[in-house]
Amino acid sequence: MIMPAKTEVARHLRYYRAWERLTLAHPADRAIRMRFEDSAYTLCVLMGECQARTAADAAEQYLRHGTTRPARPGPVNAHL
Repeated sequence: MIMPAKTEVARHLRYYRAWERLTLAHPADRAIRMRFEDSAYTLCVLMGECQARTAADAAEQYLRHGTTRPARPGPVNAHL
């Protein structure tokens, strides 16, 4: 899978978090809610996820470790 540039992921994750905070602070403001939903959609598309929370988690994982999925554990004591 081709991954987006880390700078783009970081930028859109910052936008998502900022709009999330504003939405929580002003839950009745429709304009803020729309911007939050737009930022969530963009992050989902960038990260190839269907849910915003999962996309944000994947973005954080990608920025920390360079991968969006946890490493699969190898077999334990495979030589036994």
